[in-house]
Amino acid sequence: METLVRAEDATVREQGRLRPWSLQWTPVIAGALAASALSLILISFAAALGLGVASAAPTWRDASFALWLLSGVFLIFQALISFGCGGYFAGRIRAPYSSVNEDVATRDGMHGVASWALAVVIGAVLTALVAGAASKPSSSMMQAPSSSEPSVLSYEVDRLFRAPRRPPNVDLSAERAEAARILMTSSSHNGVATDDRAYLVQQVTALTGLTGPDSEKRVDATIVNAKQAISRARAASIILAFSAAAALLFGAVAAWAGAAAGGRHRDGAPLSTWMTHSNRWSSRPAETPQSMP
Repeated sequence: METLVRAEDATVREQGRLRPWSLQWTPVIAGALAASALSLILISFAAALGLGVASAAPTWRDASFALWLLSGVFLIFQALISFGCGGYFAGRIRAPYSSVNEDVATRDGMHGVASWALAVVIGAVLTALVAGAASKPSSSMMQAPSSSEPSVLSYEVDRLFRAPRRPPNVDLSAERAEAARILMTSSSHNGVATDDRAYLVQQVTALTGLTGPDSEKRVDATIVNAKQAISRARAASIILAFSAAAALLFGAVAAWAGAAAGGRHRDGAPLSTWMTHSNRWSSRPAETPQSMP
C-alpha cells in the first residue's frame, strides 16, 4: 500500500529539510550554554552580596530566617531569568519547518525544555567537579579519616578545648575529631550518652587544666550549642533543597514559555495573550514583532 504525501511536504523532504518532531540540537545546545552562563553570573552576583543559605564561614550562624528565605527566592528568580533566556534563545534561532499542519508552539517549547534539561546536566556536572576538587585533600595536608572533624561543629570544638596556656606544637586533631563525633549525637533522640559526656569532661580537664565542675559546665554548654548548630544547619539544608527543586521546576516552565516567545518572534507572529499583559503597565506598549530573515 502506498502512502499519499502532499506535494509541499514531498518538496520539503527533497530539499533536505528536517523531518517533523525532530530536535535541532544546535539551538538546544546554544540555549543550554546561554542559560548556564547567565545562571553562573547571577549566582556569583548573589554570592558576592551574601545571599547564600549556607556558608563555610562561621558567620552563617548569625543569618536570620528572612535571609535564608531571601536567598531561596533569589535562587528561584535566577532560574526563571536564566532558563527563560536560554529557552528564548533556543526557540528564536530554531529553523522553522514548512509543514502547514505543524504545531509550532509545542515544538518550540520542546526545544526550550531540551535546552533546560541540558543546562541542568551541565550545572550538575560542574558542581560535582568543583565539589570533588574542593574536598580532595592536598599531599601536604593528608589526614586519616579518624582525625577529620565535622566542619559544622568546628567553632564548638574550639570553645570546648580552649585553654589559656598550652605547650607549643601540641596536636589535638584526634581529640577534636572524637569530640566532634560525640557532639554530633546531641541532635539524636536520646542525646549524648552519659558515658560520652563523662569522657568529654575528662578530656577537657586533662587538656585545658580546668577543674571538674568547670569542665562539666563547659561540656554541658557545648552540647547545647552543638545541638542548636546542627538544627540550624539542617534547616538551611532543607530550605536550600526545596529552593533548588522549586527553581528547577519553575525553570522548566520558563524555558518552555521563553522558547514559545522566541518562536513567535522568529515567525513574526504576535505574542500570546498571557505574554502581552505587561503592555497594560507600560507607557510604550510593544508592537507586533516583524519577521526577520
